[in-house]
Amino acid sequence: MEDLYATLGVSRTASADEIRKAYRALARKHHPDANPDDPKAEERFKEISHAHDVLGDPEKRREYDARLRFGGRAPNGGGAGAGGGADMGGFGDFADIFSSIFRGGGGGRGRGQGGAAAARRGADVEVEVNLSFEQAMAGAQVPVQVETPVACSDCGGSGARPGTSPRLCPECKGRGVLGRDVGSFAFSETCPRCGGNGTVIDDPCPTCGGTGSTSTRTQIKVKIPAGVKDGTRIRLKGKGQAGAGGGPAGDLQVVTRVAPSRLYTRRGDDLVINVPVTFVEAALGAQVEVPTLDGRVKLTVPAGSAEGRQLRIPGKGAPRLKGEGRGDLIAKLHLEVPRELSKKQQDLLRRFADLDARDPRETLFS
Repeated sequence: MEDLYATLGVSRTASADEIRKAYRALARKHHPDANPDDPKAEERFKEISHAHDVLGDPEKRREYDARLRFGGRAPNGGGAGAGGGADMGGFGDFADIFSSIFRGGGGGRGRGQGGAAAARRGADVEVEVNLSFEQAMAGAQVPVQVETPVACSDCGGSGARPGTSPRLCPECKGRGVLGRDVGSFAFSETCPRCGGNGTVIDDPCPTCGGTGSTSTRTQIKVKIPAGVKDGTRIRLKGKGQAGAGGGPAGDLQVVTRVAPSRLYTRRGDDLVINVPVTFVEAALGAQVEVPTLDGRVKLTVPAGSAEGRQLRIPGKGAPRLKGEGRGDLIAKLHLEVPRELSKKQQDLLRRFADLDARDPRETLFS
């Protein structure tokens, strides 16, 4: 069985966007018009178009994946099971194939009575938006460019070069499906030649590459809630690609990319900030000002605070996406050691050292 994933050079877990990008790159590279001296270019282009037709359609791809799992398993020659049933492997494979039979009412996937294309949900579209740290914390409305398919203006959506037309698939005679007997069962599967369309294109439209559609960009405004993280996904129902045959549109998935902050490091819903303090402030205690998302606040540094001590300021962290309120702000103390001292400062520190008889390294040798 032909490996359509290998044809496009993608993995079997590739996203719809990865499949679309791979197809476009290969279609440009192997289009017959771009390779007039290559006798195999047209054949290669047809293989690429067929692979995209199947893998670019969620329903076709699901059935193709089911056939991949089932492919290569020969029926039992008899013996175990009534009538020598087929070796189906796991129940999941059996269920996938059975569902493909009844989904089309016995007439093939994606086609109803009379061969009309059944309604299919449009594909999901994924886009990324870049946000500053401040936008992520406060929330924002950002414009997003969405690429959606429209019928090719040159071929009218047929996928065939202007002046030509698709022809009836010689394999399935236009039904879009082929019958297959497996042991005691009769199955209908998507025609591998036409991918279930019932027609094949011998001379693809050079504008759309035989897909019947081109892309257009539209701009929509997306509301980003306060508190999003880097990699947060926001789903907008019905804002993806249009459905086929009257089917519903897919969803738009917006992935946020948040720039790092100059001051804060995020830890869940908490924010961590490094707060420099002097030796005197750490030793004697002090009140220092700390910046928060809402402005400055006073922080009490307890006497005898050591380097790295963490002090928590409740409710001054990041907004919680799920639930109310905000996380905390964690002030991490950093002891600032002066690099240059006046003679008077040096004398005072030496006098302090003389008065402090404690040896901080005593425990190392005990």
